[in-house]
Amino acid sequence: MILYPAIDLKDGQCVRLLYGDMDKATVFNASPADQAARFAQDGFEWLHVVDLNGAIEGKPVNAAAVESILNAVSIPVQLGGGIRSLADIERWIEAGVSRVILGTLAVKDPDLVRKAAGLWPEQIAVAVDVRDGKVAVEGWVGDSDLDAVTLGKRFEDAGVAALIVTDIGRDGALVGVNVEATGEVADAVSIPVIASGGIAGVADIEALIAREGVPVAGAVLGRSLYTGAIKPAEALAASS
Repeated sequence: MILYPAIDLKDGQCVRLLYGDMDKATVFNASPADQAARFAQDGFEWLHVVDLNGAIEGKPVNAAAVESILNAVSIPVQLGGGIRSLADIERWIEAGVSRVILGTLAVKDPDLVRKAAGLWPEQIAVAVDVRDGKVAVEGWVGDSDLDAVTLGKRFEDAGVAALIVTDIGRDGALVGVNVEATGEVADAVSIPVIASGGIAGVADIEALIAREGVPVAGAVLGRSLYTGAIKPAEALAASS
């Protein structure tokens, strides 16, 4: 299982939200580049970066911070938040982003997502952000009528690298990952699934690995890393 330490960007700083609420942001590092370098030094092999302002505004906002991260590390970076066009995707891939995450587009313009996955094979991921059983959009402030499995199945055989399944009701709350809901998506699609939201300790990583069915390919670690609830070495040992 691949672990993805999260760097969520708000107003140029590295923050964590509670339940995706922009008014409930805790700043953990004023320098995203410094935070990225720390995670790389800890031994993580990927970074998960989200432009929170961009997700809500529908356009890249924290571009300078993202670029500072790309300049600070050599490990691959997956980036989401406010990326709503082929031009945005191309710009970030040319800038050095290894994988672009599309959420709102996956709901509102799935044909564009499929086109992007064809143009950049294995470099497009789909964010499946779930609240009360339905997929949320536009930085989690909007809702859709789609459930996670239905959205995921839209992109079978499209060349999508991963589905990142987030339980919004657990995100940032350190209450434990939703193993059942994540596993349901993993079992329903052939696309690798990355779990996100609520991971509170190494036991959550172990639970994802131990579940029966299709293996969960990865997990995003957020607040638990920043607070010390999960130690990088322990997490990496559990996931290997």
